Amino acid sequence: MVKSMTGYGRGEATGDGLTITVELRSVNNRYLDCSVKMPRAYIFAENSLKERVQARVGRGKVDLFVGAVHTAGDDLAVTVNEPLARAYMDALGTLGALGAGSPIRREYSVTDLARFPDVLTVEKKEEDAEGVKALLLRALDAALDDFDTMREREGAKLAEDILGRAETISQLTGKVEERAPVLAGEYRARLTAKLQEVLGNTQIDENRILTEAAIYADKVAVDEETVRLRSHLSQLHQMLEQGGAVGRKLDFLIQEFNREANTIGSKCNDTELARVVVDIKAEIEKIREQVQNLE
Repeated sequence: MVKSMTGYGRGEATGDGLTITVELRSVNNRYLDCSVKMPRAYIFAENSLKERVQARVGRGKVDLFVGAVHTAGDDLAVTVNEPLARAYMDALGTLGALGAGSPIRREYSVTDLARFPDVLTVEKKEEDAEGVKALLLRALDAALDDFDTMREREGAKLAEDILGRAETISQLTGKVEERAPVLAGEYRARLTAKLQEVLGNTQIDENRILTEAAIYADKVAVDEETVRLRSHLSQLHQMLEQGGAVGRKLDFLIQEFNREANTIGSKCNDTELARVVVDIKAEIEKIREQVQNLE
């Protein structure tokens, strides 16, 4: 199945008191360009995330956003600065001794002691890097699955439109195939009428007329071009049926479509065929615009 280059996906993974959220957003781009925005603490996993994206996305401008929320407090540790606490206690004892027998004497509790600066320190426990990376990749995989679902849905719509326009080109090519062989006969009739008008009753060289008509028929013959055009249409169908990252191949194929259409237009000096060729080129251009959206 073909995929659109534009899409959005979201994934989430939870483990060890940590919830990771990954969001993907992409727009059209000639090649794959992936940028990652994530908390600095998890920057060690950036290359792994990019490699996972590269394994599943062919081309496009992909922006990846990572968010992290700690869902429990077990990632924090409270430590006691024992030397400092003992120093405070000694100092308080000294103060108590100075105030013996006076109204300023006061007993200090553990709670009071804990309020002194730097007695208690709250620190964040060191996270397991491999565990965090596994969680990040799990969230990314979920986001990529969601992302691909949207891209496949959009890709199916694009393929349907492209195939519809390809069928129109096929019908127009049929008109070229019907009209082109008639041109030589019409040219011969015009040439005969013109010579009769100019020469009057003088004998007309039929062989000369046949020779000129044959030269003209060879000049305006577009059999090769229409055969190649139908071959390109067949390739277009095959690529869309095979699916995958076919956007770049289709880019080149559409150039060949244009080349055949231009050749037919330059060979056939005929008003009716000129209109048909214009219609063919209009459909080719619309297909080209849609192909720009495919991965």
